[in-house]
Amino acid sequence: MEEMEEELKCPVCGSFYREPIILPCSHNICQACARNILVQTPESESPQSRRASGSGVSDYDYLDLDKMSLYSEADSGYGSYGGFASAPTTPCQKSPNGVRVFPPAMPPPATHLSPALAPVPRNSCITCPQCHRSLILDDRGLRGFPKNRVLEGVIDRYQQSKAAALKCQLCEKAPKEATVMCEQCDVFYCDPCRLRCHPPRGPLAKHRLVPPAQGRVSRRLSPRKVSTCTDHELENHSMYCVQCKMPVCYQCLEEGKHSSHEVKALGAMWKLHKSQLSQALNGLSDRAKEAKEFLVQLRNMVQQIQENSVEFEACLVAQCDALIDALNRRKAQLLARVNKEHEHKLKVVRDQISHCTVKLRQTTGLMEYCLEVIKENDPSGFLQISDALIRRVHLTEDQWGKGTLTPRMTTDFDLSLDNSPLLQSIHQLDFVQMKTSSPVPATPILQLEECCTHNNSATLSWKQPPLSTVPADGYILELDDGNGGQFREVYVGKETMCTVDGLHFNSTYNARIKAFNKTGVSQYSKTLVLQTSEDTDSEEQTVPFPVPSERLPLRRMSPFSSTLNLQPSFPRRSYFDFRPSPHQLSLHSSLQSLNAPVAWFAFDPGSAHSDIIFSNDNLTVTCSSYDDRVVLGKTGFSKGVHYWELTVDRYDNHPDPAFGVARIDVMKDVMLGKDDKAWAMYVDNNRSWFMHNNSHTNRTEGGITKGATIGILLDLNRKTLTFFINDEQQGPIAFENVEGLFFPAVSLNRNVQVTLHTGLPVPDCYSSRASIA
Repeated sequence: MEEMEEELKCPVCGSFYREPIILPCSHNICQACARNILVQTPESESPQSRRASGSGVSDYDYLDLDKMSLYSEADSGYGSYGGFASAPTTPCQKSPNGVRVFPPAMPPPATHLSPALAPVPRNSCITCPQCHRSLILDDRGLRGFPKNRVLEGVIDRYQQSKAAALKCQLCEKAPKEATVMCEQCDVFYCDPCRLRCHPPRGPLAKHRLVPPAQGRVSRRLSPRKVSTCTDHELENHSMYCVQCKMPVCYQCLEEGKHSSHEVKALGAMWKLHKSQLSQALNGLSDRAKEAKEFLVQLRNMVQQIQENSVEFEACLVAQCDALIDALNRRKAQLLARVNKEHEHKLKVVRDQISHCTVKLRQTTGLMEYCLEVIKENDPSGFLQISDALIRRVHLTEDQWGKGTLTPRMTTDFDLSLDNSPLLQSIHQLDFVQMKTSSPVPATPILQLEECCTHNNSATLSWKQPPLSTVPADGYILELDDGNGGQFREVYVGKETMCTVDGLHFNSTYNARIKAFNKTGVSQYSKTLVLQTSEDTDSEEQTVPFPVPSERLPLRRMSPFSSTLNLQPSFPRRSYFDFRPSPHQLSLHSSLQSLNAPVAWFAFDPGSAHSDIIFSNDNLTVTCSSYDDRVVLGKTGFSKGVHYWELTVDRYDNHPDPAFGVARIDVMKDVMLGKDDKAWAMYVDNNRSWFMHNNSHTNRTEGGITKGATIGILLDLNRKTLTFFINDEQQGPIAFENVEGLFFPAVSLNRNVQVTLHTGLPVPDCYSSRASIA
């Protein structure tokens, strides 16, 4: 209830309403405050003068705001009469609530009477402190305004709920704590106000004063005050005037101005208005609820902004640190080059110094030797060696020829670092402002000439419209479940072509595409309808998709393997396998008899163990490990009858290969059937066993050798799995009650090589038994 407190305070005094009255503008004001803001008007503006002039006016005449301005539009704090030169301007004051109020022209005379009973200056005017509408009082003065008993009751209950200390109701500034309450006056007094306003003499001596707490209880238990008519003070309100929208008494109906108005029962209108107020509150309550949720959203935004700010600052620091690190690394590289150049120059100069030093030592020695020879006095001995010495001297002189005494290296470094582009880039380093008002991309267009199917795969291709100028960040491809169900997102990426693997036989699929960027997503493209077919042709062919749908008759497609299982066969994996296709694929289909569809497929390198070795267009497999490794077929099955065979191309050292079916998430590094995701038959050169979840059953004599043929028959109509060796059924029906999505599977090691054969009809022996059954 604390939010309601401002509704219970007077806009003039800022305290809780005391004896509130209702102004014609529906605002409330304390009766004492109303008297304080009365302003006396010129005689010519009084109601009496208007009636004398013949103008029809009501008891309360609103002044023309163009002629009288009681407040400043510039909010200067001053108000004045604009239409009367003789009226002095009077500074206005501001209440504790910030509302301008106008003081009286002269202070009211001291009186002990209540504000309602005190005389009001003639021709008084009152201005609502909230909406600033002005009106002139009639002869009744403030008594002509109805008292708001409901507001008084609400204030009383609110103060009781606050359980605060009772305050004096007559203190002008800071109310003191009340010490007594007069039951007759229904007023709380502090000691100074009681002595000043309620002296124990005269008629007041008979009033009963009680403690404040007792007075609160007696006030709460006192009967509800009945509102009396403002025109007939002795009469209670009994009816409601619909035209004037106010309660009236029976005398008002007989002799007053309401005699010709429509009136209704007070109780009925009370209930009606309560109902209307409750209905209005429902709408306001919804808006308040939305406002609270909006405030929660704004507060969450504050928290999110703070978190994003911290994250963004950390990102900015990291980016700047990365630039600094890159600059430091480049600095180290450049310094290394400078050091390398430095070492190279020093080496060249030092080598030249060493060479010149040796040569100079040799030259100096030759010179000293020649000088000593010249000192000899033996002519014959001198002539014996003089020619050789002369040649040596000339040869040595020639060795000191041009370039020998020139430095081989300069002292300057022929390196110049150009950092101006980097400095310019640093100065231009700034944030990239994302434009949130940029448009969404245009709707993509399906390229029907490039859409095609291949076995159980469908390839769709699309492009942006030729005149589109808004780039797309990516595309979202959606496909339904083949039964008219909801669309699912099956691919999200930047590619404009996607291959979808694993569709049902004889089913109708709907596909659509939309583009997206940082602003939003585009509209969906036209829906592409695909009808898979049971009928096939004897030759491989390319079959494009049909035109976008208005649900026209469609060309019949190649049979797709029924790999879409709506039951959760394996968790946390899509029922489709999607991959972006860099080129167009074609649909290859093969002929079969019209009694049942067949599936053409190969082994899947994408899901196989890394030790599996593929050849013969992924139809032949072996292994590089001595341990058993699992490989699956590309096509999965969830309905229909399917038969395929494997021939043993190599069989060394009597291994135990396993053949059967498995889920997509089967273990790939153990023998098939070791976990609960595979149903298999493993066989050696003498016998075979059925295995599921590491449980071995139905040992059967008869094994395999090189050239043997193993057949697997998956009948999902009867939910059975049967095995054949060399066209003979191996043991009983291996597994029953198999349902879900199954992929052909084989486990083998390096001692075995097998080749897959698909698109085969069901064995005659099984067909005959099925027809008999």
